[in-house]
Amino acid sequence: MALLPQPSLSSPRLRIGFLSKVAGPKSLNLYTQSKPAKSYRGCKASWQELAGVLVFSAIPFTAVKAIANSPLGELLQRRLEENKKAAIDNSSKFKALAQKARKDSLWFGEKRPRWLGPIPYDYPAYLTGELPGDYGFDVAGLSRDPLALQKYFNFEILHARWAMLAALGALIPELLDLIGAFHFVEPVWWRGDTLDYLGIPGLHFAGSQGVIVIAICQVLLMVGPEYARYCGIEALEPLGIYLPGDINYPGGALFDPLNLSKDPVAFEDLKVKEIKNGRLAMVAWLGFYAQAALTGKGPVQNLLEHISDPVHNNLLSILKFT
Repeated sequence: MALLPQPSLSSPRLRIGFLSKVAGPKSLNLYTQSKPAKSYRGCKASWQELAGVLVFSAIPFTAVKAIANSPLGELLQRRLEENKKAAIDNSSKFKALAQKARKDSLWFGEKRPRWLGPIPYDYPAYLTGELPGDYGFDVAGLSRDPLALQKYFNFEILHARWAMLAALGALIPELLDLIGAFHFVEPVWWRGDTLDYLGIPGLHFAGSQGVIVIAICQVLLMVGPEYARYCGIEALEPLGIYLPGDINYPGGALFDPLNLSKDPVAFEDLKVKEIKNGRLAMVAWLGFYAQAALTGKGPVQNLLEHISDPVHNNLLSILKFT
């Protein structure tokens, strides 16, 4: 690979000697200043602090279980039972209107756009256009099984939403830092080894902390949401919360506080827009990874440099000098 040093230059001493002969002392000085050697910084946190992080990560799931088993949880459940029948009736009526809106929409059914446009192609018959963003693309035949198709869609919409949120988290801090609106400790998304998690010195989850600590905390952080997703929309009923939708679009005041789903026609269009933007965000993250590996800069800085000089700041020029 172009990014890996040649075996003959793998030693730091040989590499510096080679550069001093080829580029001269001045260039060598620039090289040594811009590429300082990084020493490994181990975790300075004690086991008590790490245990505190793990307990903190488990608080949301524990709190939900505690409330559900408390007198307050019993009161909320009784109130839910009193209003649940009316809520189910309203949900059924809305789903019927949404189904009608989907049949009339240009984004669903047989008349929906296809990924090859007007080019004739034998599209898979099992892709009927029932799901948002179904353009008839399945060259590998992964969705022949209807259960597998629904499972893949659930995973896709989940990762699409994570990618959109993560893209904002990668772009906004760097943008605010560049325009001077707000200065972060480290605005570039991939340079996480300079950040101390929860203010604990040396606890760098995005850097050299180690996979085991990261995995444990991620499991504790995600066990609640993943358990709720596995159980479905009924998972929050012990807290007295009824969700009128399904596993991908739960709805209700908790997941739709702006009431964007009140119009069934607009709601079906929003589903298509969401999956399209989510797919774009997932592809964008491939670009973020590649840019970070090749340029060592953030995506906003790469974009500004490309706009200022497109001829010399582009993918071909980067690959040429890598």
